Amino acid sequence: MSFKSKSRARESTAIVLRRGTIIVYALAALISLAGLADATYLTVQNLAGETAVCGGSPDCFRVLGSVYSKIAGFPVAAIGTVAYFAVFTFATFAAFGYQRAPTFLAVTVFMMFVATLWFLYVQAFLLHAFCRYCLFSAAITFFLTGLIVATPRRA
Repeated sequence: MSFKSKSRARESTAIVLRRGTIIVYALAALISLAGLADATYLTVQNLAGETAVCGGSPDCFRVLGSVYSKIAGFPVAAIGTVAYFAVFTFATFAAFGYQRAPTFLAVTVFMMFVATLWFLYVQAFLLHAFCRYCLFSAAITFFLTGLIVATPRRA
């Protein structure tokens, strides 16, 4: 493949972004790492059969041990781990100007936002208990949603 055709191929997949947009995507990637750490910790604790250190909060144990913490025997936190990793990946690609990455990022964060609303409903109205780790994840998801909504669009 000649040099010109390689550069044309790169031009078709990358776009030029404003500095502010790059900073927003980089911030989203950085924040998603905190969510990734939270979800990974809960996943490892669940798969190891151990209880998470909740600072003596019985509410936390009630939430993490409820029927809502697993889907078909699979920990919900593992789905969160995959979601946060996807957000990190898509935000990084978006910061580097890949055209489709912002769309994938927005869709992923929107699905996380909807799931977060569901799990907050479960904690508040069905379990009447709140998990600190879950609330931390919810805060991260709300912040990511705000970042993505506020991201300037290309002209």
